This record gives sequence, structure tokens and C-alpha cells, in this order.
Amino acid sequence: MTQVLDKPVGLRSPVSPAGRTARRRAALEWIAVHALGVAAALFFTLPFVFVLLTSLMSDSQALSRDLIPHAWEWGNYSKVFHTPGFLTWWRNTLLYAGAGTVLTVASSIPVAYALAKFRFRGRNLSLMLVISMMMLPPQVIIIPMYLFWAKQLSLSGTLWPLIIPMAFGDAFSIFLLRQFLTTIPNEYLDAAKVDGCGELRTLIRVVLPMAKPGLAAVALFQFFYAWNDYFGPQIYASENPGAWTLSYGLESFKGAHHTDWNLTMAATMLVMAPVILVFFFAQKAFVEGVTLTGVKG
Repeated sequence: MTQVLDKPVGLRSPVSPAGRTARRRAALEWIAVHALGVAAALFFTLPFVFVLLTSLMSDSQALSRDLIPHAWEWGNYSKVFHTPGFLTWWRNTLLYAGAGTVLTVASSIPVAYALAKFRFRGRNLSLMLVISMMMLPPQVIIIPMYLFWAKQLSLSGTLWPLIIPMAFGDAFSIFLLRQFLTTIPNEYLDAAKVDGCGELRTLIRVVLPMAKPGLAAVALFQFFYAWNDYFGPQIYASENPGAWTLSYGLESFKGAHHTDWNLTMAATMLVMAPVILVFFFAQKAFVEGVTLTGVKG
């Protein structure tokens, strides 16, 4: 008779040297990856924390080596808001970024849809032209564009030379949106057409609801670009303080308060806050849209 001995409860089988080495290696990899992640997070977060803390200091402490405010001067933000012209810069920036984003997305959708789903002669050439426009620096065409808007249409000193062109599409937005639309299976479009939908109705009722992540990514890219744009307002709106945006007005604010670093940092925080909030609430759709644009080309 074979005697069966029960294994004592609580005792583990001995781990081989290879198993211990694998566990040690996995632990070291975990520590290394997380240490790099923490270092990268600190690298991007500490400047923001420094700006925030400095914005809450007094005038004298902002020029010292102190890192923590002795007294939290929340009134600095009120002083910035009451600076002449600051609210005007806010209004102009919202107009520029908001209208520009809507016009860019609305004008880029039909072009991207045609390049992604239509089969026509010259489609590849059209796509190459769009890509080549992405490589063209804006400084190359700024002189003829300025002469057109300022001399022919007399729109210098306004933001309209920056807003109106967005109604004719943007090369980067078209390319990014086209890449996303290629990931939508053609079977959905064919099913909609079998049900009697035309191209426009198929685009509105089928494609756009499925392309929300891509649309969100394009909209956020354009909003961030317009909100932080300094070159365009400097060229077209510098002669009219009533048309300045936050990015250009902040330079003037810094020049007027070059010794009041606490107010300068408070103004910087007010300029950055909307962009941070928008990205915080829309980061899921943004990341999903950017990720899926590379799935299929």
C-alpha cells in the first residue's frame, strides 16, 4: 500500500535560483520605471509649482530666495485682473481661440473625409500637397499675406487676418483628421448608403459620431495653438492695444511690472489656467484621438 503524505499547510516549495533572479530583476525594473516616471513628473511640475508660489508672495519676498510665501497674497490676482487692458486681452483671446477652433474643425472635416473615403484621380497628390503645406513655415508667406490683409483689405490692427483664413482649413488638422477617419470601417458607410443616406447625411449621421475622439484632438490642438499664438498677433495687432491677445499682452505686462515678479507670475498663471483646465477635462478624448490616428495610414 502506498502511503500518501499530506503536505504541511503553510510550507512553500523552495524557489529556484533562476526564480529568485527573475523576481529580483522584475523588482529592479519596477523601481527603475517608477523612478523615471517620478523624475519626469517633477521635471514638468516643479516649474508650475514655482510660478504658483511666487504669484502668492509679496513684492519684497518675490525677489528673495524664499520658496514658500510668508503670507499668501491672493490679492495679487485681483491686481492683475484690474490692470487696464487685461480683460480686453482675455476677450480677444477667447474670440481668436474659440472662433478659430470652430472654423478650423468645420472646414477641415469635408476635406479630411474626402481624402480618407473617396476614390478619385489625384487623391494621393492632394494628400502630398497637404503634407507639404505642413512643412511650410508661416514666416515664408508672412510678407505677401500681410500686404494682402493690411494694404488690400485694410484689416491691420485686428485679429481678423488670423481668424478668417481658418475658415479654409488647416493642413495639420486635415491630415490628423484624415488619419483618424481611415480607421472607421467602410462597412458602416456602405450600410448607411444602402439605407438611402447620401454622402452628406452619411458624414453627419454616421462618420462624425464615430469620429468624436479625432475631432476632440483636432479641436484641442487648434485651441492650444491659437491661445498661445504670439507671432500672429504681433504681426497684425501690435499697432492696436485693443486687439492684443493674452500672449502678446503678457509681454507688455512683464515690461510694465519687470520688478513685480509676483504680479508677473500671477498673470502667467491666469494665462495658463484655461489651457490646463481644458486639457484636464478633455485629456481622455485627446489621448484617444491622437493614439488612434496612427493605427492605420
